[in-house]
Amino acid sequence: MENKILIQEFVKDGLLDEESSKKVLQEASLSGRKVDELIYERRLADEDKTNEIKSRLLNVPYKKFKVEEVPDEILKLIPEETVRNYKVVPMSRSADVLVVGMINPDDVKAQEALKFIAKQARLNLGIYLASYSAWEQMARRYSPYKSEVEMAVRSLNLRPDKEQNSYQKAVALEGGAIASEEAPIIRIVASTLKEAVWQKVSDIHIEPQRDRLRIRFRLDGVLSEISSLPIELHQPILSRVKVLSNLKIDETRVPQDGRFRTVLFGRDIDFRVSTFPTPIGEKVAIRVLDPTVGLKGLEELGLVDQNYRTIREGAERPYGMILITGPTGSGKTTTLYALMQILNKEEVNVVSLEDPVEYFMDGLNQSQVKPEIGYDFASGLRQILRQDPDVIMVGEVRDNETAGLAIHAALTGHIVLSTLHTNNALGAIPRLINMGVEPFLLPASLNLVVAQRLIPRLCGECHKPEPASEKIQEIIKKETENIPKDLMKDFKQPYEIYRPVSCPACKGKGFIGRMALFEILKMTPELQDIVNSNPTERKILEEAKRQGMITLRQDGILKALKGLVSMESVLRETTEM
Repeated sequence: MENKILIQEFVKDGLLDEESSKKVLQEASLSGRKVDELIYERRLADEDKTNEIKSRLLNVPYKKFKVEEVPDEILKLIPEETVRNYKVVPMSRSADVLVVGMINPDDVKAQEALKFIAKQARLNLGIYLASYSAWEQMARRYSPYKSEVEMAVRSLNLRPDKEQNSYQKAVALEGGAIASEEAPIIRIVASTLKEAVWQKVSDIHIEPQRDRLRIRFRLDGVLSEISSLPIELHQPILSRVKVLSNLKIDETRVPQDGRFRTVLFGRDIDFRVSTFPTPIGEKVAIRVLDPTVGLKGLEELGLVDQNYRTIREGAERPYGMILITGPTGSGKTTTLYALMQILNKEEVNVVSLEDPVEYFMDGLNQSQVKPEIGYDFASGLRQILRQDPDVIMVGEVRDNETAGLAIHAALTGHIVLSTLHTNNALGAIPRLINMGVEPFLLPASLNLVVAQRLIPRLCGECHKPEPASEKIQEIIKKETENIPKDLMKDFKQPYEIYRPVSCPACKGKGFIGRMALFEILKMTPELQDIVNSNPTERKILEEAKRQGMITLRQDGILKALKGLVSMESVLRETTEM
C-alpha cells in the first residue's frame, strides 16, 4: 500500500492535520519506512483507528487478540526469523487452518513465506491485519536469548573447580573435542548480537570480572547487565568476536579496532569493535550501527515548530556552514546524517569525512580519516575541495587548520556541515575565534549553530499529567517570557506537566527511547555587527533573545508541557540563560 494513499486517509478521517501529514510523508520518503510505522512509533494517532483505515483500504479484516493467550505450540509453527523479518503474528490454529496476523497483508514475499509454512504443516492459511503493538509483544515472547545462552553453556559441560573456586571446562582428550565445542560459543555470540539489535541497543560491553564474564547493553544511554557467564567463557567469546572483526587473536597487549557487517532481521547491521586490555583480560565494546535506529528524519529527532523551520531554511541556502554543538553522546552525528539525507539528491555531490564512518548511505561519497598515516580532517578537507563537492560534511572541527579550511569552503560556494564541542550555541562563535578564525569571516560563512542534548522520552502509553508545583510554575513562567506567544497558546495556567509511570510497552521504565532538545542560533545582520566587534557570549545572548531564539531549556519546557519528556529531565540537563 502506498504511503501517499494511506496518509490521505488519515487526513480525511481527521487523525492527522495537513502539516503533520506532510512531515510524516517526507520522513517516510527519506528513511524508506512506512508511514503507519512512523505514526505508531510517535503515537500520532490511535492504533485501532489506524488499523481500521488500513483494513478498509486493503480489504483485510482487523483482528484484536491477547498475545499472552496464544499457545506455545502455535509459536513453534512459525520461526522467529519469519515473525521478525516479515512482521507477522501467529494467532491461532483450528483443525486445518493456521490463522496469522500481518502488519502488511499486501507484502507478497511475506505471503509466500507463510503459505510455504502452512503447506509444510498441511494447513490452510487465514490472514488478518495485526497491530504493531501485538507484533512487538509477540516478538518479545519469541526472544530466546537467555534460554539459548543457558543451553549453550550447559552443552559445554562446565563444572565447578572446588580448589580454585572458578569454572573449568571438562575437555575430552580425543581429537575433535575442541572443534565440537566451538558451536555453542558461536551461538552465544550470535544470540547476543541478535538480542542487541532487537532491543535497539547502542553498545554491547563484554567485560571480564574476577569470577565471571559480564555482558551489558547500553539502551537509551543507560547500561544494564543482560547476562552473567562463567569466566572460562571469556577467552573463547573474545576470540570469536576477534575472528568476526578480523582482529589478531594472539594480540592481547594493546587495544585493537575492527568492524564487521551481518544481516539480521532482513537488514544490514554494522558492528564496530574495540578491545581494551585490563589486568584480568581484554574488555570488548561493540557499537551497534543499525540504520533503522541511527538514521532519522529531523522531526524524529525532536525538531518541531520554529526550530524545524529554521534548520530547514538553513539547509536550503546555497552555501555556508551549519555547526552542531554539544557534548559527546548528545546525538550530533545523528543530526548530521539527518541533514545529509535532506541534501542527498541526484544533482548534488555530497562528500563526507568521518571518524569513523558510522552509517553507509547510498548516494554519498564517504571517507574515513586515518590519522596514523597522516590522513586527518585537515588533509582530507583539502582533498575534498578537489572533488567538485556541493555539500561537505566534516565529522568534527578539532583544530585551527580544520576550522580555517571549513570556513574557506563555506565562503567559496559550498554547504559545510560539522560539529564542535561547546556547551551551547552561543559559545561556538568565541570558540571559532579562539581557534584562529578571523571574526570578519564568520558573518559571511556561518549560517546556523545548533546546540543539542539528549534526554529520555516519556512513554506515550502510560505517562500521567499532574499539576506542576509552585516552584516549577515559576520556572516555566520565567523561562517562557520572551519566546513567541504562538508556541505557548495551547498551554493554560496553572501548567500541567507529565510524570513517568510504567507499563508493558516501556517494560516498566516509564520511558521509551530518547529525544533531543535544541537551540538554534541564526546569523542575522544584527549578529553580524556584533561578531565584527569583539563578540562576547553576553552580547551574543542579548541578540539571540532579541531574535527569539529558543534555548535548550525553553525547548525542553515546551516538550515537557506537551508530555514528550519529564520536567525533571529537562531541568537536570539544561542550564538557565
